[in-house]
Amino acid sequence: MIGRLGRLATLLWLLTAAISASANELLIARSPLAFEEAMLALQDSIREHGYTLSRVQRVDIGLTTFGYKTDKYRVVFFGRPEEIRRLSRAYPDLIPYLPLKIAIFAENDQTLLVTANPVLLERFYRHPELRPVFERWARDIQDMLDEVREAE
Repeated sequence: MIGRLGRLATLLWLLTAAISASANELLIARSPLAFEEAMLALQDSIREHGYTLSRVQRVDIGLTTFGYKTDKYRVVFFGRPEEIRRLSRAYPDLIPYLPLKIAIFAENDQTLLVTANPVLLERFYRHPELRPVFERWARDIQDMLDEVREAE
């Protein structure tokens, strides 16, 4: 049950961010790499930034049941396990947003990566000690997206 609620909260967060997105609300990268190569580059970048890959969830199966045509669409979950445990204990209402996630999907001969900017969480969590965490996540994710965009 909690897994379903977490996925629903994640989906609603990403959907809300996408609907109301301005240039700073979404972090997006378009890569010339094929989907599989971009996925490997993203996973390598996640590890290089000191994060642990939690899981990769297929989304394309659910989308095709609603009539969408897509062949490759995944959500990559990652984080620093001890940081996630610490934040979950201190701020249980932050749990639906953890671990961090990046959607990656094929579009013709390119691959797109997108996520909501973690700094957006400051709107809901006005704890001064969380701001540097959200800002670090945003910098790290932007670096990861840049690395995938520039990968050959």
